Amino acid sequence: MRWTFLAAVALVAALIPPALLAAGDLPAETRPAPAFQEWQVWEVKTGRLLPFDEWAAALGPLEVIYIGEEHHNARHIEAALRILNTLVAQGRQPALAMEMFGWDGQAALDRYLADKDWAREPFLREVHWEANWGGAFDDYEPLPAFARAQHLPLLALNPPKSLVRLVAKRGLAQALTDPDMARWRMNDEVFVDDAAYHDMIVTPLRQCHGGLTDEAYRRMYEASMFRDEGMAKTIADALRRMQDGSAPEPQHRVGPIVSYTGGGHVQYRLPVPNRVLRRREGSVKQATIYLTSFEPGRADELRRLMQENVADYLWLTPLGARGAPERCR
Repeated sequence: MRWTFLAAVALVAALIPPALLAAGDLPAETRPAPAFQEWQVWEVKTGRLLPFDEWAAALGPLEVIYIGEEHHNARHIEAALRILNTLVAQGRQPALAMEMFGWDGQAALDRYLADKDWAREPFLREVHWEANWGGAFDDYEPLPAFARAQHLPLLALNPPKSLVRLVAKRGLAQALTDPDMARWRMNDEVFVDDAAYHDMIVTPLRQCHGGLTDEAYRRMYEASMFRDEGMAKTIADALRRMQDGSAPEPQHRVGPIVSYTGGGHVQYRLPVPNRVLRRREGSVKQATIYLTSFEPGRADELRRLMQENVADYLWLTPLGARGAPERCR
């Protein structure tokens, strides 16, 4: 089940934070608000509007770049491809990690990269597309196709959907005793139950899916935590493999890992980035990019997202073909 995590943003007063205001010597009440436009990149901590080339130079040395999208938005695929192309032009060899694929499809992804003649239909069957994600593969195909054309690693980011459903059905403690958990090496994992993360997940669940029992909300929350911890495991394990391998040739600096997920998995760094940081004992250079469709009427919401430090960077894109994402109220 997918939830719209923008509903979790608290309804606070639409104050413009000082970092977002121009003319720094003016009194706060007289400073102009930022003029949001499509394709702008905002550095959240400073409120600076960044030129793309300057921003790209800052992304290059990172170990992990988290891109949070609105699902099935072609403009967000376009944005991710721009970052990947820029990294390749910098002489990097990024590894693309995608939420849309489960671990039980990794062997199929490896064959997809190696066999340029492998037809789409058998690939989708073997990668378990319908079981793990579903919807039109066309919406996401440009990303794996880019990895294939550029000879880049492609990582299945998600635990198999069957494991997530097991947690949602039985609860985390009981689900971890299932033999499939040991098969996928999740039975001995540490799951950190962070209060801020709990609120971020459960508040929109109650808003969007009212009337359920407390036990149902708890199991849904634990399923979300399980997924995020599993994705963090994928990234942390990949980082370790990259660092344990032989030194790459200078012209092909391996990395960064580019994680492509829904925006809810990067918000406030709580879902996946902080879990990777914990697994790496605080030693990882990473940044979060929050993609969001720009509509002029959302200016106050965008200011709140920046004020609340939703990510390291806020990237405004045009609306996708499906229009604005649904939001629970």
